[in-house]
Amino acid sequence: MAQVRDRIWIWGHEAGSHNEEWGLPAASRMTPAEAAWYMGIPNVIFVTYQGKPEPPYDIYARAFVPLKQVVWSIVGEAGRTSDSAITGVRDVAAKFPNITGVMMDDFFHDPKPDGSLAPISHDRLQNVRATLEECGRRLDMWVVVYTHQLDLPIAPFLDKCDVVTLWTWRQEDLVNVERNLERIEALAPRKRVVLGCYMWDYGNKCEMSVENMKLQCSAGLRWLTSGRIDGMIFLASCVCDIELPAVEWTRRWISDHGDAVL
Repeated sequence: MAQVRDRIWIWGHEAGSHNEEWGLPAASRMTPAEAAWYMGIPNVIFVTYQGKPEPPYDIYARAFVPLKQVVWSIVGEAGRTSDSAITGVRDVAAKFPNITGVMMDDFFHDPKPDGSLAPISHDRLQNVRATLEECGRRLDMWVVVYTHQLDLPIAPFLDKCDVVTLWTWRQEDLVNVERNLERIEALAPRKRVVLGCYMWDYGNKCEMSVENMKLQCSAGLRWLTSGRIDGMIFLASCVCDIELPAVEWTRRWISDHGDAVL
């Protein structure tokens, strides 16, 4: 039977990706695979950051072979994407069967003058899916939605996806997390929803309080065990080795609850 741990993911970037711009108290050197091991998490979402790494991706995928599932970004931080990123994921997925999906990070933005909402148009998403399926199987299409984007007309895009991940950018807005879950459920009925949990407050460039970490985890566990959400993501691998209180509390929480049967 499935356990809580099976539905938990670590969000991964190349080692040190967040060292320069987010106000961290120390530099990190931990890789995504090391963070998964350290946190006791069997699944990773590997996302390019500032265009790194570049394809081919095989040398990175090799480190993830012991993990159960890997989701690989075709749209990285700041909505960066390219044809080579998409075909690169297709090619690495053909060689590594534990790659089960693709992530579109920072996908939505305010409407541009031409009306566009995302770096990949709604019409093109189906073509992207067809390209990915050239790996020999269907890969789940995941997308990031921030709570401050819920008023955008994104429902048609969500309809093309398999998994919707919900993120609260600033910790003071976590008081509204259940209401925002209701809103994403209304926007994307019948889609799997995964709760994104920050272990550092990137919106405010400060520590995520342990109290707000507890809020995220208690809500997530309740919704996971009831079947309301499909999983939880902890962000990010590149803050897991700098002695953040929220990270250490989360590590203990996963140890305490990870083996519970769903």
